[in-house]
Amino acid sequence: MVNQVGGSEGSVQSKIGQAKTLTDLNDREAINYMFIDIHPDEAVFLDRVRKFVAEEVLPNTREWESNEAFPDEIWVRLGELGLLAMTLPRAKGGLGASCAAYCQAIKEVAKGDPALAMNLSAINALCLAHFDLFSSQEQCDKYLAGVVKGEIKMAWGLTEPDAGSDARRVKTAATPIEGRPGYYHLNGRKMFITNGGKADLIVIVARTSDTELSAFFLETNQPGFTLEKRINTVGVSASNTVQFKLNDAVAWHTPCKFEDAISLLYRGRLGIAGMAVGIAEKAFELTVEYSKQREQFNRRLADMQSVQNMIADSAMEIEASNLLLENGARMYDMGLPVVKESSFAKLYASETANRVTNRAIQIHGGRGMTREYLVEKLWRDAKLTEIGEGCSEIQRLVIAKQVLR
Repeated sequence: MVNQVGGSEGSVQSKIGQAKTLTDLNDREAINYMFIDIHPDEAVFLDRVRKFVAEEVLPNTREWESNEAFPDEIWVRLGELGLLAMTLPRAKGGLGASCAAYCQAIKEVAKGDPALAMNLSAINALCLAHFDLFSSQEQCDKYLAGVVKGEIKMAWGLTEPDAGSDARRVKTAATPIEGRPGYYHLNGRKMFITNGGKADLIVIVARTSDTELSAFFLETNQPGFTLEKRINTVGVSASNTVQFKLNDAVAWHTPCKFEDAISLLYRGRLGIAGMAVGIAEKAFELTVEYSKQREQFNRRLADMQSVQNMIADSAMEIEASNLLLENGARMYDMGLPVVKESSFAKLYASETANRVTNRAIQIHGGRGMTREYLVEKLWRDAKLTEIGEGCSEIQRLVIAKQVLR
């Protein structure tokens, strides 16, 4: 299994003490260590993630986008690093990481490849939660070791052609198989399923009656599972997003109520917020560097007030996004409800990512529209964060409902 977090002390404070100022540590790292509950071993884990992103993810992000796919070997590598088991308790062979560490890891991966971060967010927040909360020991014994090693690739299947924001419109039907307790035939269609084209095992949300929905483990290597089409997207295109059909597909019930399954989205929204902040921070970093180098009218862009205004707005919004994300993660780790807080973080961070990347292109000018500069890819990737795990309009409805109840 993967290396687990928890144990030695002292590495965090020594790291902070070695820095002359908070700005000596990249990406608010010192502030994160001081004000959110990151265990020293989690800090070591996050350092490994940063190294992995710098050496193995960012250099390949353009190639993965061109290929519209991740290399197959990336999944085993993710397993070795513990990125496929962050949220799984240590008792079940996972990393046992806090929500705070999970969100920081997603943020770091997003700086290298947002599509990969999106996949890791879904696997950790949604797929693994079914093993942690709802599955039987027999199901864990059959699948879990392979999942955390990257040998069994996973996806989470909720969305359908007629069930997007209105998730209760799910039509995929689950019918018990006579003589096979716990097994069901699934019939229906799913779409916009992240990693669905590569997954060996998919958690399917399906209807068990006119009023009830539940979840099922579905192995994709069977006649009842048919990939209908690859969905090509303007951003995060390395992710294998698909539509598939289920025709008497055999699935194993992992009993939970619809409300239980949907509640997993709260941690998922914090993950997407982390993805959004990572995109924004990377675009901001590239933009500040460019503004210091590019000269027009005999002075640097960084010396022009109009550019400074955009940089100031981006810096402020990124800081606010981080604080909302950290607050939501901290509350989750304390066992407190985060319905409103996860929507705060996801809504604000996703809209920040879109504003920051838009400003990044504006400051880069015509160059920002070319594939030579990464900001255009970050701009396209950022849009997903306003849509996935509940669009911005849904987040506002959730917030308003919590405030007005």
